[in-house]
Amino acid sequence: MFRPCIDLHEGHVKQIVGGSLTDGGEGLRTNFVSERPASWYADLYRRDGLRGGHVIKLGPGEANDRAAREALAAYPGGLQLGGGVTADNARAWLDAGASHVIVTSFVFRDGQLHADNLRALLKAVGRERLVLDLSCRLRDGQYWVVTDRWQRFTRLTLERATLERLADSCAEFLVHAVDVEGLCRGIDRDLVQNLAGWSPIPVTYAGGASSLADLEEVTRLSGGRVDLTIGSALDLFGGSGVRYADCVAFNRRKSACPARESASQSLPVPP
Repeated sequence: MFRPCIDLHEGHVKQIVGGSLTDGGEGLRTNFVSERPASWYADLYRRDGLRGGHVIKLGPGEANDRAAREALAAYPGGLQLGGGVTADNARAWLDAGASHVIVTSFVFRDGQLHADNLRALLKAVGRERLVLDLSCRLRDGQYWVVTDRWQRFTRLTLERATLERLADSCAEFLVHAVDVEGLCRGIDRDLVQNLAGWSPIPVTYAGGASSLADLEEVTRLSGGRVDLTIGSALDLFGGSGVRYADCVAFNRRKSACPARESASQSLPVPP
């Protein structure tokens, strides 16, 4: 299924090439800056009945916080919120209208998963309202989870054992394939297949989608187990590869065929 997104940078809806966002801003590569506010996109997703999308604050600041709150208010309960989430503010974002909070950096310290912080989040919001962002980059033939605007490699590899261990602590996983994020050159097919075979809970994949065929391919490769977010290629964000209307129609077709979806989800997926 297609999942929508709203990426915020300095209070504006933007599409940024993955891995180019640094603390100092040097080398930032931006594909698109919208003239419309985040709330406009949120209301559009609401009217089209698209649930499970995410609002990601790319960097701190009141402008991003304000835009995020406006988006959540426009579609209460319909969007997840990520970026700077901690155990101290997670509940406030749920109260502001987020269906879930998405967390990465807070649960890592010195490149390792910090169990105490994860427990604090679970106590604050509960497993059913928590999404773990395990966005990754490929190094030495393995996928490694990255944090801090995708600049810092952790010591955690993305593999079956990792997803099975963390599945008891969250409702979903969000995984950006950072090496292809924002490039519109096609999805990481191996990663999609791996996620489908490894994860016992829902997963949303993002990165590289350039056409509606990629949405169909993710559905086929994963047996319907992995959802797809499309960013820079989408006409909503200045792209020419994918029409938003076609993504909405795709979801409606899939939702209208529950029997077919159930059958597809029983298909074997490569390990």
